[in-house]
Amino acid sequence: MKKLTIALLTIAAMLTGTQVFAQGKYGADSAECIKNLSFYSEYFKQKNYDEAMPSWRQAYKLCPPTASQNLYINGATLLRQMISKNAKDAKYRNALVDSLLTLYDIRAQYYPNNAVAALNNKGQDLFNYVKNDPKKLYDGFEGIIAANKEKIRPTLLLFDLQAAIDLFQAGQLDAETVINAYQRNSDLLETIKPANDADKEQVANVKNDMGSVFAASKVASCETLVELYTPRLAADPDNLTLAQSIVKTMSITEGCDDNDLFLQAVTTMNKLDPSPSSSYYLSRLHGGRGNFTEAVSYLENALAGLEADDAKRGDWTYELATLCFKAGQSGRAFEYASKVAAENEAMAGKAYFLIGNIWGSTRCGGDEISRRAPYWVACDYMNKAKAADPSLTEEANRYISQYSVYFPETAEAFMYDVTRGQSYTVVCGGMRATTTVRTR
Repeated sequence: MKKLTIALLTIAAMLTGTQVFAQGKYGADSAECIKNLSFYSEYFKQKNYDEAMPSWRQAYKLCPPTASQNLYINGATLLRQMISKNAKDAKYRNALVDSLLTLYDIRAQYYPNNAVAALNNKGQDLFNYVKNDPKKLYDGFEGIIAANKEKIRPTLLLFDLQAAIDLFQAGQLDAETVINAYQRNSDLLETIKPANDADKEQVANVKNDMGSVFAASKVASCETLVELYTPRLAADPDNLTLAQSIVKTMSITEGCDDNDLFLQAVTTMNKLDPSPSSSYYLSRLHGGRGNFTEAVSYLENALAGLEADDAKRGDWTYELATLCFKAGQSGRAFEYASKVAAENEAMAGKAYFLIGNIWGSTRCGGDEISRRAPYWVACDYMNKAKAADPSLTEEANRYISQYSVYFPETAEAFMYDVTRGQSYTVVCGGMRATTTVRTR
């Protein structure tokens, strides 16, 4: 009981600090204030915290807040020691924790130049010492975030989100509030400017952890997000920040990237802040929906924005060839696939395989030989594909067997003055190739 009384008196002394401050730098009893400041400081320097504590308490009681900032910095260390020593006395320990947290508030109030550091430290000790009380944690973190904004310690954003999720699961917070907290904290992470590589790594880790925690919480179903965000984006369709938040949140929600709202949000991002990445993403979204013409257009824009030596160029060009093929644009598909084969040796096998299928699906007009000639070219490219990439051999051979069925019979070819082994040029569908006559 005596310990609890001391702790409560400590809190009460904090509340009277303003009145003492009006009586001078060191208060009404300046001699006692200075004496106790000196006594506790000497013991503190020696790390004799038990001996420092009584004088610190007296200095804390007698001295106004502006007498010494170290009174609060060192006091935090002393109170942490007391909390550790009294871990088994829950009531007294909790009172000490409240005193510690109040120390940070007073330091932030009277030493505004150090307010950010004081509140960030308060947040860390909230996490360290407040257990099984998500409401206290959430309220504390929210206050610190509101005060420190982009100067917030990154880990506190993760702690805040976890507290919000705990309150949601306890039925004390609604899903929209948790979603908004996740959005805001994610946005704040983007504004933080790391001072060094270690800080940069910490921000990246917190970003990943927040996404994982939010996704695992199941706070937001896709239906909830669509219901929440659709009217917001409709009311403010040119809000880039909103669109980015929608995409980020829906991306980590299972099965939530295949709906009109998501597509609209990505389209808004690309419109207001165009980039090769956003254009490429739109191409993938439209391609997944079977909108191949739109997918081709966006991927061409994405490629146009890439640097000439960008490592993604080969992959994206190959994807573009595939999309053109699916869109029924055989000539352009052939053009892009040929470009890949010529410029990217590692992808040549895949490109030849695609060209083989382009020719194999091309329907040409003219006489019987003209209609069957594309299958010769298709087989040529299948052979080139397996030569360039042996892993394609089995599949290439399967297509060769399929296409060979459509070769003309020897007698049929003879009727058109065409013989086996003869050179033959095929021009069809915006494509041109020279091949060799083969017959059955």
